[in-house]
Order: sequence, then structure tokens, then C-alpha cells
Amino acid sequence: MKIAILSRNPQLYSTKRLYQAIQEAGHEAMIVDHSICDLIIEQEGPSIIYKGQKVTGVDAIIPRIGASVTFYGTAVVRQFELMGAFPAVNSQAIVRSRDKLRSLQILSKAGLGMPKTAFTNFSKGGEKQLIEHVGGAPLIIKLLEGTQGLGVVLAETKKAGQSVIEAFHGLKARIIVQEFIKEAKGADIRAFVVNGKVVGAMKRQGAEGEFRSNLHRGGKATVIKLSRAERQAALGAAKALGLDIAGVDMLQSERGPLILEVNSSPGLEGIEKATGVNIAGEIIKFIEEKAKKGPSKRVKEQ
Repeated sequence: MKIAILSRNPQLYSTKRLYQAIQEAGHEAMIVDHSICDLIIEQEGPSIIYKGQKVTGVDAIIPRIGASVTFYGTAVVRQFELMGAFPAVNSQAIVRSRDKLRSLQILSKAGLGMPKTAFTNFSKGGEKQLIEHVGGAPLIIKLLEGTQGLGVVLAETKKAGQSVIEAFHGLKARIIVQEFIKEAKGADIRAFVVNGKVVGAMKRQGAEGEFRSNLHRGGKATVIKLSRAERQAALGAAKALGLDIAGVDMLQSERGPLILEVNSSPGLEGIEKATGVNIAGEIIKFIEEKAKKGPSKRVKEQ
């Protein structure tokens, strides 16, 4: 098969590992920078021009779409889908997962555990009420567009929370507020799901004095054996959002696992180094199982 990795940076660990895994499995690998693809839409059907050449014969794609280019990136994924390529992660699932509010609404509907969350319009004077909705201080305030722990604030008191919310609202920035899970102690769990199975899991502990556990923020990762409830929560979250590949972030709480976020382009470096599992290889096995040799003629609802 000819498998294309949609990535803007061929030097990233995840991109290099996927490229290696494709070749080791005996397939043809190529890296396509989705940000410089030209999409041609005409009566003869959809096509893609990349670096002056028409892209042909791609059997499957692995989207590695950054949050900052979600709109254009998912348009490229959709174009490949319409051309018959099998997507390891489909375009609509990426869109669902990238919208933090929408994804939390879907997870809530599915009955999955999560920190209590509140969202409101830019209502002047409503900051106090918003804080009360999530049980008061301390509380977490998140930008809907934030990634890798950026745009996440811990407000220790109601007064501090009101000030931060007022500031964000003054900038017309969309935010959600969430209850603070004290017993998590600055740690969370990342479960990596591929094709309906948890293929690896790690616990990420925030740096000293840091409530965010992101590895980009100096957090440390160690392998962890998931409880049955944690495994079911991870699989349920990926299924609810329609993601065949997902990084599900959860907190351990007194009332069970609470889902923070579901990532449609989870990084491989932290999870592979912490667990020793060949996650890239698992992704290629999934593609081999699901993708037919040669572009299929099916067109999913867009």
C-alpha cells in the first residue's frame, strides 16, 4: 500500500516513527505537508496538487493535523477521503475532538465521567454564578482554543476566578470553567486507543508546584496499568467521538476516572518511551486491517 502521513514537520518524533513503521511493514511511505496542498474541486472529481504534482494512488492517510490548522487540515483529509483513501482518523472525528465544548457535550451525552464543566456567553456580571456552577473555588479556567496546557489557569479563590473570567471575557475569548479535582494531585493518565483497544497507557505527573501534567510543561511520564473503569472510560470516549486513534486524558478521582480531553493527533514520543510499546506499529496494523488494497470507491457522508 501507499500510505501518506499528513504532517507539516518531517522531523517530529511521531512523523519519523510512523514513516519507519510503514516501511518496516513493507509499504510505500510518503510525507505530505497538508498546509501547502492545493485542493481542486471540479466535475471530474476531487484532486490534490502537492508541490506542483497531482497526488495519485494513495491507499491510506495518517492525519497529524495541528490545532492551529484544523480547518484547512481537515479539508485536506476530507479531500483524500473523497478520493478513496482510507483515513486512520476521519475528518469529522477530528473536527468533533478539536472543538472542546462540542466534545465535552458528546461525552456528557454518552454518560462518561468528567469534571463538572460550565460555559456561558459573555454575560457581564455572570462570573460569580459561573463559578458556583462548578462548585466554587479552586477551579480551572480553560481557553477553548488552548493546547498543550497553554491557556489553562488554576484560580485558587473565587475572587481570583472572577478576575480571570472577566479578563478573558473582556478579550472576547471563549472559555470553559471546570471543577478542580484536588485528589488528582497534578497528575493525569493518557490512554492510547487504536482500533477499539488500549495499546498503551502512562501516568503524567506535573512538575513541582505545577497543576498541569503536560510533558511539554515539564511533566514526567511513567507506565501505568489501567483499572477496568479507566480502560472502559478511554474506549467509551474514543467511540463516542468516532476516533479509531485517540489519546484519552483522564484524572483519577474519588468518583472514578474523569475525562479531560480526547486528542485526535496524540504524540507518540511520550507514550512509546514510557511503555516500550511500538505504538506506530499498532497504527500500521490497524490500517492494514481496515484499508483495502487500492483506493476504495466508497464515499462517506461528509
